[in-house]
Amino acid sequence: MKAKILNHPLIEHKLAILRDKKTGTKEFREIASEIAMFLCYEATRDARLEEVEIETPIEKMKAKKLDEDQYAFVPILRAGTGMLDGLTNVIPNAKIGHIGLYRNEETLEPVKYYYKVPKDIQNREVMILDPMLATGGSALDAISMIKKEGVKKIKFLCIIAAPEGIARIEKEYPDVEIYAAALDRELNDKGYIMPGLGDAGDRIFGTK
Repeated sequence: MKAKILNHPLIEHKLAILRDKKTGTKEFREIASEIAMFLCYEATRDARLEEVEIETPIEKMKAKKLDEDQYAFVPILRAGTGMLDGLTNVIPNAKIGHIGLYRNEETLEPVKYYYKVPKDIQNREVMILDPMLATGGSALDAISMIKKEGVKKIKFLCIIAAPEGIARIEKEYPDVEIYAAALDRELNDKGYIMPGLGDAGDRIFGTK
């Protein structure tokens, strides 16, 4: 398994709060955003930097800056938008797209209802966002849509992943890097991650 799982005491602490069914909507939303920021930090370790000249209060120097225009963030609606603030806090000038998918509760397969991405997305590194990587169906559909745009570099960022979802992406799209804050045990017979944290979308938006 090539997926990169964050392994840090602070992440473990944040996840414990996120998983707790007693955690309210406001705190859940804030922590999901914070964890997304950590995921972005890990996912940009290979970022290309440009050398520029700046002047400190003491002297001129050569420094390195990130070209923020090389990135696009694409959350899978609706839960993926709960991660978006965390990434835009780090790279505020990245372009943003949206992919609308929902899961058919009988077949567990994703159904597409919305798609809008930046016109020049093929020139950017794309990070697809979804808090939960469960069966992998929505992730595979989103990756397929972005690849059809001609995008060469795609990363998938999630808060919690199941082994089944990771295996499907790595089989179908071995070039896509996966970043997760936690790898959970398995899926239950309804396709939910165990032990998981419930329905991320409902908990982010307070709809249940």
